[in-house]
Amino acid sequence: MKKYFDANQKRWNELADLHFAGDFYAVKKFREGGVSITDLERKEVGDVKGKKLLHLQCHFGKDTLSWARLGAKATGVDFSSRAIILARQLNQEIQENVHFVHSNIYDLKMTDLSPNSFDIVYTSHGTIYWLNDLTKWAEIIAYYLKPGGFFYIADGHPTGCIFDDEEPKDLKIRYPYFHQKIPLKFEEEGSYADESIHLENKTEYGWVHDMGDIVNNLISAGLTIEFIHEYPFVSWKALPFLEERDDGWWYLPEKYPQLPLTVTIKARK
Repeated sequence: MKKYFDANQKRWNELADLHFAGDFYAVKKFREGGVSITDLERKEVGDVKGKKLLHLQCHFGKDTLSWARLGAKATGVDFSSRAIILARQLNQEIQENVHFVHSNIYDLKMTDLSPNSFDIVYTSHGTIYWLNDLTKWAEIIAYYLKPGGFFYIADGHPTGCIFDDEEPKDLKIRYPYFHQKIPLKFEEEGSYADESIHLENKTEYGWVHDMGDIVNNLISAGLTIEFIHEYPFVSWKALPFLEERDDGWWYLPEKYPQLPLTVTIKARK
């Protein structure tokens, strides 16, 4: 696993600077106010004022800082050292009191974070693809949640992830649906945030996770599922022919039957 995580870490260290400076994340505008959390997530998570929130795989912290602006006592975690440096810089600039931790989430118990101390553990949009083991992931979530606290995830739906993301015209199955121990390997010069950039660290590894893999591991870790919601849209242009609508989400063109592209899950300890 070290080989895979090292390659991904190098890539995300490089991406952190490019994303921070690019237009996609609109950091300059974010400095001026507002939040980047979607209305869907805000509705499903609910009021976070005064609650301790742990954000796993936070990138450079824009969403973590958004939760802080909404009143949460937020902590962000990411395995990219460069992303955490930028997160701390942005935190200082906008003067939010957010704690950022540099750690692979599987090593989180070796940090100074206390168990059973968070009201909410949160992760979203393109996160679990980078994780090989959802059993350990779910155990970490349960370890940090207070009794009565809850976990919330919004991410790409496993069904939407089976289609060829390079096929420009039609739905074509390319990737496995069921979880496999051996990761998928890609050589990608660009980024979902900017396809025109040319990265030095092109290699990335990722793991598919079927719905059963996600839900059953949360249950096995001692969490009770409160809801599973499926939606016919996704937060990024996951397929070349998706269409962005006025609400900011990406949909299949109307000629297709509507398929689940995003899933949200809430599970309580």
